[in-house]
Amino acid sequence: MQYRHLGRSGLRLSTLSLGSWVTYHNQVDTGSAVEMMAAAYDGGINFFDNAEAYAGGRSEEIMGAALKTLAWPRLNYVVSTKFFWGLDRTSEAINRKDTLNRKYLMQAMDGSLKRMQLDHIDLIYCHRPDPHTPIEETVRAMSDLITQGKALYWGTSEWPADDIRTAWELAERHHLHKPVMEQPQYNLFHRQRVEKDYARLYQDTGLGLTTWSPLASGLLTGKYRQGVPDGSRGAMDNMAFLRDELLNRDKNDAVGKLAGIAADLGGNVAQLALAWVAHNPRVSTVITGASRLSQLQDNLGAMALLERLTPEVVQRIDDITLPLSA
Repeated sequence: MQYRHLGRSGLRLSTLSLGSWVTYHNQVDTGSAVEMMAAAYDGGINFFDNAEAYAGGRSEEIMGAALKTLAWPRLNYVVSTKFFWGLDRTSEAINRKDTLNRKYLMQAMDGSLKRMQLDHIDLIYCHRPDPHTPIEETVRAMSDLITQGKALYWGTSEWPADDIRTAWELAERHHLHKPVMEQPQYNLFHRQRVEKDYARLYQDTGLGLTTWSPLASGLLTGKYRQGVPDGSRGAMDNMAFLRDELLNRDKNDAVGKLAGIAADLGGNVAQLALAWVAHNPRVSTVITGASRLSQLQDNLGAMALLERLTPEVVQRIDDITLPLSA
């Protein structure tokens, strides 16, 4: 495993990390989480990603229970959570969802700490931008959570570049804790935000990236080339919104071509897609997901392919995927 600094911070994260979106509670119980987190840790992974909205807080509960069982030294691992959506998307209560106001953030932080059975969370994110709350209010609240010792670093997820810059400049002007990282989607078919929109931020603010969906929700594994397999993410009722993209014929044909490149390098197409994301030096860590131990072990094999991504190989990959990317 390789380790990279989170932006300009001194914190180092494993190049591959393990996330819990979709899987925890829906496909992974506490016992399976313990098994996979232990295997990830043994493979060099030190960062485990979560969010309060994942499975309505139950993902945090499972990860917290797993961490308690594993009983690793607290300095040895990094965990995250994210705030914005709230725990119950069906609730009509005010200040409980779709907001980054100070009241919500303060109480959401305490809820996550309780569910994860921790006295602090290393990385906290504003899970989406909130057009109805002044950015300065959000920046002050996130900075205060760090000052209070409840979190160590804060950042954003899927924020426009201009909003990230505004938040950073407000923190700079008022001597507050600045946003350190952004968590954007980034994969062979989704590039615009990371490669173009944020281009100036890396140098200007030292922005680090903890990217998600490196396999495009499973499209880049090749499993959807013949339809939606039983037990896959695409077969889940709550993931139905992904099916049109997962079954996109042009992209699945491209995946077939990528499989040939992967085979030439001694791996499979999923490992190639993970290695490609990690090949970008702006990426601090690539968040992977797994519903079973074999998937996790297969993902770890991407590190071997990373060393084989020569400029010529990257060009072959781009020739196939760049015309289909957004």
